[in-house]
Amino acid sequence: MLSSLPESSSPALKEEVRDFWDAASCGEIYAVGESEQARLDAQARARYALEPYIRGFARFDEAAGRDVLEIGVGMGADHLQWALSRPRSLTGVDLTPRAVEFTRARLRAHGAASDLRVADAERLPFADASFDIVYSWGVLHHTPDTPRTIREVHRVLRPGGVARVMVYHTHSLVGYMLWARYALLRGRPFFTLAEIYAKHLESPGTKAYTPDEARALFADFRRVDVRVELSPGDVLEGGAGQRHRGPLLRAAKAVWPRALIRRLLPHRGLFLLIEATK
Repeated sequence: MLSSLPESSSPALKEEVRDFWDAASCGEIYAVGESEQARLDAQARARYALEPYIRGFARFDEAAGRDVLEIGVGMGADHLQWALSRPRSLTGVDLTPRAVEFTRARLRAHGAASDLRVADAERLPFADASFDIVYSWGVLHHTPDTPRTIREVHRVLRPGGVARVMVYHTHSLVGYMLWARYALLRGRPFFTLAEIYAKHLESPGTKAYTPDEARALFADFRRVDVRVELSPGDVLEGGAGQRHRGPLLRAAKAVWPRALIRRLLPHRGLFLLIEATK
């Protein structure tokens, strides 16, 4: 159940990932309103209400006077926070044009600027030692060759620079719930968590890592700190489970012991928060 899938460099898989996220950016389910600005504001409010630890992890204020890169801008809520913190320069990349356009519109509405590009995290179009901070929230586990993206993060960081990256955690309640539904209840208990994440959580090929595996990914960095956070999916809040609708999910949401989970199982969250200093 716990073995890992090999990393892949498949161009076909990357196209599938691009198509998945270009159909709907992460968090777009929360973008409800009569105008584009209202929809973007609604998405940002939901994001920080459901994931309040983002601000403490990102530490947006540290951007002041520094060169910052965000990999995977999504709908641009975090990118706007980086922009408002007065960085010396701000750059954002995403695999999908949809995300870049969302982010460009959000920044434009606030009079903020960034060098926004459609680009591949496995081949960042920047010179060595270009940035002081590289930030990526919930993105690098989707690309086929995640280790290569980490090497790219290391390459574009200056000595002493910091990477703040969230990837998915293998031993999470989300993983166990998906395994119960798509393996155990279908009579396939031999399915691994790696296979479940790859086939049933977000884009094709999605991966998750243990803390030790995360430290190994960041082995080239001189200091690596890792911690786990419960995601909205682990506590069945917000739009969690929109890909997996049905009476079983509705029943689980109605009786889910959220307070008990937060108190007793914080180490079983889906989010693995990694801060690595070059």
